[in-house]
Parts: sequence; C-alpha cells; structure tokens
Amino acid sequence: MLVVVCPGQGAQSPGMLAPWLELPSFATSIARASDATGLDLVAHGTTSDADTIRDTAVAQPLLVASALASLRAVLDVPQDDALGAAVTDRVDATAGHSVGELAAAAVAGVLTDEEALRLVAVRGSAMARAAAVTPTGMSAVLGGDPDEVLATLERHGLVPANVNGGGQVVAAGTLDALAALAAEPPAKARVIPLQVAGAFHTEHMAPAVAELRAAADAVTPGEPAVTLLTNSDGSVVPSGARALDLVVAQVAHPVRWDLCCATLLELGVTGLLEVAPGGVLTGLARRTLPGVETVAVKTPADLDAARDLVRRHAGPTPDAGTSASASSQEQSS
Repeated sequence: MLVVVCPGQGAQSPGMLAPWLELPSFATSIARASDATGLDLVAHGTTSDADTIRDTAVAQPLLVASALASLRAVLDVPQDDALGAAVTDRVDATAGHSVGELAAAAVAGVLTDEEALRLVAVRGSAMARAAAVTPTGMSAVLGGDPDEVLATLERHGLVPANVNGGGQVVAAGTLDALAALAAEPPAKARVIPLQVAGAFHTEHMAPAVAELRAAADAVTPGEPAVTLLTNSDGSVVPSGARALDLVVAQVAHPVRWDLCCATLLELGVTGLLEVAPGGVLTGLARRTLPGVETVAVKTPADLDAARDLVRRHAGPTPDAGTSASASSQEQSS
C-alpha cells in the first residue's frame, strides 16, 4: 500500500525550485500555479530570500504548488489531466500536514489543482492577516515526557498546535509565552523556534476560518478517488464535502499527524512517498511508521527512487472500512 504525503509550512527553503524548473513540464505547472494564486512562484522558488518565503501568504501557495507539480513529475501526469483521476491505480492513500491537506485533497480528486491553488492563496493571505494582529509564533518541543510536555505548555498558556508523533509536539501562542517556554523547557526536552509567522491552528487564526469558508463555499468538491486522511483526528474522510469542511476548520484547530500515522499503520501502508519539498514527514515516518519504506522527493535527482517506490508498493486501494475511522476517533477523544 502506497501513501503520498504532502508537507506543511516550514518545509520551504530558498531556491528550492531552481533544479525543478529545468524540467519543462514542472515549469509549466508552476507557471499555471502562479496564474491561479496571483503570485510569481518562479521568483519565490528561485531568488526570494528566507524571510520572503517565510511570509505565510507566500509560503503556503509555494508549498502546495511544489507538491502537486512534483507528484505530476513522479507519475508523469500530463498538465491537462486531472490529478485525482490519474493516480487511482498508482496511489492508495494520501494525507497532508497542515496546508499540505489542500495538496492531498487535489491528489485524492476532491479538488482540481486550480481549486486547491486558489484556496491556498486565500488561506495563506487570511492567515497572514490574522497573525499580524498579535505577535505569535510556534516552537517544536522535541523529547521529554509527553504528559509533562503538555502540562508545561498549559502552564505557559500555549497550545499543542501540532502533535506529530515520534516525541514531537509543536507549541503555539504569543512570542512572550514561547520565550518563557524556551527559558524553562520540560525536562529532557529541546525547544526549537520554527520559521513560521504566527500561531497557526489556534484561536488566533479564527478570523482566517471565515475567509476560507467563504472561498470554499464557491467550490463543488469531487469524491475522494483514493483513501484520504484528515489532520483532525487521523480518520478516513468519507466524502468530498466533508473533506472541504475539515480543511477549513483545520486552520484554527490542532494538527494530529500522530493519528494520521496510526491510521496508516492500521490500513497496512508499506511505502510512503513525500512529495517536494520532502524531508520533514519522511523523518517523522522513520520514527512513527516502523517497517514502512520511505522516499522524500527533494530534487529531480529523487525521481527515479520515487518511481521505483511507486512501482513496488502501489496496489489495490484497501477497504478503508469503519474500523480505522472509529479507532482514530477514539484516540482523539
């Protein structure tokens, strides 16, 4: 069973599209994405500096565009073909971390590439405006006793905005509270500030939810063509309409990537392909998905390994059933 995972904000890096744009089909994908988002993604992916692409309004469209263009390159899907229809015999499941859920929705056929890109442009700019109201941010907490980590965050008035598994929790809140956490971390834990511009997946993002909801209401979603998981509780998404609702609500609610990984194990995943800019989710998978073979697509040099992984692990999509969904629901309650 092959799962395609799409990375979230923080995975971007300066110049990350430079080697990819030498591929004519990839360059066409990014040009179309630039039109859909109203941003010069070629410039942002090649010459923009770290501070520029840290801007939420830039980072999010750049990441979704990179994910979709790189998967098309791996699977050799023509630009005018719907991605969801083209992957059904080569991808069994998909999930995205945070903003990566919009890319995953396109992989599953719930959204077209253009719809996902238009929505991510709204999401990114709305979240940037929400983040500008109060100085907030996010920090990764690595290691430590899980209960003590959560208790420490609560003491500092912080939210566990991402529970990623493998001993990694991302704290979100005001910059003052994050500074206090760094000065007084949980025992045997490290605190690492993240390159994001706000406290995503918390109440600070509530204004952005309304903006994204309005944009999403103009979209008629398709039904998932492959198994699609949600960050909400790791369960299998039952319909396109529900997928869109979850993507909207996710902006102000925690990401439970740990529960997505638990569901993948229940479903029997054997291979994990992380699309560009790959690396973060593959690193987590090595700690949370034992025995699962992984490939991270970072540059065109990774295409052969990615195609080989697809060839060896893609199979008939398993029956998602109710057991995996119910189990994930229980774990999040």
